[in-house]
Amino acid sequence: MKTNPLLTTENTHRLKAIPFDKIKTEHYLPAFEQVLAETKAAIEKLKKSKAKPTFENTIEAMGVAEEHLDYISGIFFNLLSCESDDEFKALAQKISPMLSQFSSEISTDPVIFEKVKAVYEAEVAGKPAPELPKDLTDKKALQKAERYRIIERSYTGLIRNGALLSDADKKKLTAIDMEMSRLSLDFSNHVLAATNAFIVHITDPKEVEGIPESALNAAAYTAKQKGKDGGWVFTLQPSSLMPVLTYCKNRELRKKLQKAYASRAYKGKFDNQELILKIVQLRYKRARLLGFKNHAEYVLKERMAGSPKAVLDFLDKIYKVAYPAAKAEVKETAAYAKAKDGLAKLMPWDFGYYSNKLKEERYAYDPEQLRPWFKVENVIKGLFKVAKKIYGIDLKRVKDVPVYHKDVQTWEVHDGDNYLGLLYLDLFPRETKRGGAWMTTFQGQGMHSDGMRRPFVSIVGSLTPSTDKHPSLLRLDEARTIFHEFGHALHALLSDCYYKGVSGARVLWDFVELPSQIMENWLLEKEALKLFAKHYETGEVLPDELIDKVLAAKNFQAGIANINQLRYGIVDFAWHNQNPSKIKDVDAFEREVIEPYRLMPAVTGTNMSCSFSHIFAGGYSAGYYSYKWAEALEADAWSYFQEKGIFNRELADSFRKHILARGNSFHPMILFTAFRGRKPDPDALLKRDGLI
Repeated sequence: MKTNPLLTTENTHRLKAIPFDKIKTEHYLPAFEQVLAETKAAIEKLKKSKAKPTFENTIEAMGVAEEHLDYISGIFFNLLSCESDDEFKALAQKISPMLSQFSSEISTDPVIFEKVKAVYEAEVAGKPAPELPKDLTDKKALQKAERYRIIERSYTGLIRNGALLSDADKKKLTAIDMEMSRLSLDFSNHVLAATNAFIVHITDPKEVEGIPESALNAAAYTAKQKGKDGGWVFTLQPSSLMPVLTYCKNRELRKKLQKAYASRAYKGKFDNQELILKIVQLRYKRARLLGFKNHAEYVLKERMAGSPKAVLDFLDKIYKVAYPAAKAEVKETAAYAKAKDGLAKLMPWDFGYYSNKLKEERYAYDPEQLRPWFKVENVIKGLFKVAKKIYGIDLKRVKDVPVYHKDVQTWEVHDGDNYLGLLYLDLFPRETKRGGAWMTTFQGQGMHSDGMRRPFVSIVGSLTPSTDKHPSLLRLDEARTIFHEFGHALHALLSDCYYKGVSGARVLWDFVELPSQIMENWLLEKEALKLFAKHYETGEVLPDELIDKVLAAKNFQAGIANINQLRYGIVDFAWHNQNPSKIKDVDAFEREVIEPYRLMPAVTGTNMSCSFSHIFAGGYSAGYYSYKWAEALEADAWSYFQEKGIFNRELADSFRKHILARGNSFHPMILFTAFRGRKPDPDALLKRDGLI
């Protein structure tokens, strides 16, 4: 296919941007087949070389051999998450096992391992890791450290993926990897299908009483899009769901939506229970093959935490402080609901409603009041202004870059005269996109076969969309989501590594959320809010009085917020920190695990695990604790900004040079300590949340 845009290396675009406007679904399979064959041939040639193995002719050469395959894989799997129809998803079931098999073959190839081992023994074995240079403009010293890190990671990575196994066990490992790739796709597809399949059409105004006008306008617009004759349509997208759970007086409607959301992919047509049992069993078998006690032990070997015990001790420390606080907060909310409306028993579909009412009474403000000041375009412009004040960077909207969907915007990022990269923004829900929000890269920063390249980064979300009556006006938590994901984007965009293998967000998993979570803090600072929080109709700046109320309520029900996150982390760990072969009933197992963390009565017919895509279809298995782990680091780092000034350029430059620019070229603890001047304060998170 000479016209296949995925196969040509010619790119006349000024930024060498991905030609999304030319790529069609039928291009992928032939491109993968051809590039896989070419990659295998290049690696075969490398294997047959009689030259003494060196970093350049082995590890670098492997990277060059796989570069084209990485390029088309990045495009395909990113679009699988954010713009894929049934044909595209079916194609993934063919392509994913092909790539899994190839990856496993490379990892378990004895010739490749011996060559990498020779490089490891010549340059790394028995030698101390290079220290972080005091002068971070010393490119030679930094490149030397990156080289050491890449060799070490390449060698241990091959071992962790089966290089030392017997031939029989290598075959077992390859079969496991191929099966897991298929099952995780099925899991993700089931969650998306279950989410898309549910709608509620309401025509009686009494049933939607209390829901804000902005949310009703959006629901009416959705009804039109769904071909309904009037009324309102509510879906399980957060932008549709949350206003109902927070404001709707109709308890039955709240119950219907909450139960539907909490039972996605549990039983019925898109049931994920069997997939979960298969996935955890395969992960366990894989870990055992590789010499580990279980999947959690395997994962934690390559994390800051280091061991399952360290994670459980960390979570338990938060639990002991947060759980009593959370129980008291729930008790207070239940008492409030009883006093206000005579509610005998507070249920999950009641909590958001009464919690918000209590918050509104206590702090004399309703979060819904903020929407007019958070028009999405203003939030984005404000975010970029904040980034300019922190790091001195500029973002400029460009319209000559091809996109994969009409809703996607593109922005060039510059630091003075230096081009830093390209940012894609894809912020609104659609049925071809999975739920949630994330940052991803289409092209990593670092040396490529044709020279140094800057990153192509994308932020994907499912925020409140515009309607025919008003523009996109965001909830505060949606604005926080944009700030969060932009923090991840900065990790990639401000990367300053030589080798792309250690650049950007390719860090240990429990460090990856630090740049994103610290970025959220600027959203709730007066100095930052005044840069962009302006009423979408009048241009009025968000009043100090309202800002003060938001800040006063910042730690409202912090105990509950902590326990909710811990619950996810502990369920994840329960699935992966044992032999799962005795688990026969997904729901019974989950209920038993959750019980010590339960704050609300259990609801029959709902299940968390069946839609827990982070751990069963994402990269967070035995790693969901990372959010709290990184939050503890972030709380400590942010206290430094509060001490020195939130727009202190010297401190921001230090964070940029030590954390954002360095990627995975040094262990995260080395980088954090260099920035903070000491190791992290273990109590920083609990202090920040007002729990100690």
